Amino acid sequence: MKLKFLRLAYFLSAVAIGFLAIAYPYRSIALAEVSQVSEPIELSQLEQNDVIYLGENHDNPEHHERQLAIIQQLDRDSHLKPIAIGMEMFQRPFQPILDSYLANQITEAELKEQTEFDRRWGFDWEFYAPILRYAKTNEISLLALNTPAEITQKVATTGIDSLQGSDFRYIPPIDEIQLDNAAYRQAVEEVYLEHVEEGQSNSADFDNFFAAQILWDETMADAIAFYYQNNPQSQIVVLVGKAHVMEDYAIPDRVNRRISDPGFSSIIYLQ
Repeated sequence: MKLKFLRLAYFLSAVAIGFLAIAYPYRSIALAEVSQVSEPIELSQLEQNDVIYLGENHDNPEHHERQLAIIQQLDRDSHLKPIAIGMEMFQRPFQPILDSYLANQITEAELKEQTEFDRRWGFDWEFYAPILRYAKTNEISLLALNTPAEITQKVATTGIDSLQGSDFRYIPPIDEIQLDNAAYRQAVEEVYLEHVEEGQSNSADFDNFFAAQILWDETMADAIAFYYQNNPQSQIVVLVGKAHVMEDYAIPDRVNRRISDPGFSSIIYLQ
């Protein structure tokens, strides 16, 4: 019961952060600290999976240090599978910029500037820089996972049905964006109503706000599944906020829906 409560408490607080991120997309808002909700885990439990989700608190430096340590150990055991690192922190249009960084065509400073990291993500660059540097030095692929902020904002203000044409370049087709989880909808609506009363949203319609929340998970799931299907020999380590990998309506469930391989496996590690 305590574990379930902690998971729910984190989820609700993270949805609130998402609410404010939609309302004020260029404002940096730190996640609150939460209690540890994952049992201690051995690396052997992680490395036998195709996708490893490392759920983080974005502003917790210890989480990022642990992520790097896990990546380094998996890389040392790369005789099992070569690894790739999927990152919520970068939006999908900027994949070519990550590729240029890995190819030593641009500097780290140029990577930060050209991906508009401060404006689109906003948390401390140095939380993630050691992971990026390690990936570059050790020739590990980096995957930009997230929805373009412009598309998220459009859905939040004018609805999912307002998307058309080039809007779908970096997100899944409309029929793959599943909005039908009643438990998720109820939990998000409670947070939404609280913040509307406080005047903290510019999304005046709950359906639009809920669709924007779902779009984040569906877009990241689509990017993960696409990479796996084209690189089935690889192991994908996903760095993402905890709320995106908790409960059966988050990213892992949406990745599983896209992958028909019966041998596919994944694991969630909530730090």
